[in-house]
Amino acid sequence: MDFAQIIAPIQADFEALNQEIFTSLESKVPLIRQIGEYIISSGGKRLRPIVSLLAARAVGYSDNDHVRIAAVVEFLHTSTLLHDDVVDNSHMRRSKPTANDRWGNAAPVLVGDFLLSRAFQLITSLENIALLKALSNATIVIAEGEVLQLTNIGNVDLSEATYFDIIHHKTAQMFETAAELGALLGGGTPEQVEALKTFALELGIAFQLVDDALDYAGDAATMGKNLGDDLQEGKMTLPLIRIYQTGSDDHRETIKTLIKKAQADDLQDDDVATILDLVKSAKAIEYTLEKAKEATVKAKAALEVLPASDYTTALAQLADLALARQV
Repeated sequence: MDFAQIIAPIQADFEALNQEIFTSLESKVPLIRQIGEYIISSGGKRLRPIVSLLAARAVGYSDNDHVRIAAVVEFLHTSTLLHDDVVDNSHMRRSKPTANDRWGNAAPVLVGDFLLSRAFQLITSLENIALLKALSNATIVIAEGEVLQLTNIGNVDLSEATYFDIIHHKTAQMFETAAELGALLGGGTPEQVEALKTFALELGIAFQLVDDALDYAGDAATMGKNLGDDLQEGKMTLPLIRIYQTGSDDHRETIKTLIKKAQADDLQDDDVATILDLVKSAKAIEYTLEKAKEATVKAKAALEVLPASDYTTALAQLADLALARQV
């Protein structure tokens, strides 16, 4: 599936979005623009702002302020990436050193704060209280998700339900808000707004599930990060949760041991190889991908409320694309 073909209906919008992003990075402090451009230009497909652009057009919007909304979404997302990499002590993102690896922790955290502030500045310029309320609510939910994940680092007893709560807050909420902002700005009916929110929520869940599967079964060069990064950070994602809940006592003891070693920063390459073999033998990847497929089906079904158009077709194709990433 060709990504360029998917975004063809909004190609002009997408080009305007890139211009808006780099114009809005302007600051009197050169380091802000330097770090902002570094992470924003690091190879991401801008899936979340694309959802905003498509959602607005899907409900019949014909003006251009949705480009500003999409920039808001990109800045919100980028601010969370900068903060996440510091919290997780990450050193690689999209095949490049993270901003904190290059500049230390302090500057990326502060630039993340700048980008979040810029997002609110951009959205208030539209003078639409519904948009501001949606963005404000989203930042609360996303922050709660970050803290919920942090408090469960190293928790081998993490339930599947709590795991889905975390990815809803941390990942899916960003997609859901992107669709909500686009649909609200575009003048969608309440039914259309809810349908697009449901679509994007399920898209975000599928996206994160595939990410978590790729962490144990993907190609490191393609992903732009190392296999087993979640384990290195002491995170129990669905592949490990599945093994821990359904595997043998030996499997559980292995996971407990390696999670403890990860928390002590004592995980070795052989340990990562052990867990990769265990995940493969337990068919935990297949289970995770089946859950992603279920979410994708729900996402595409939600689009049936909307009138058929090139924009709804592109949204459905985005869902397929999220699921089809190479495992």
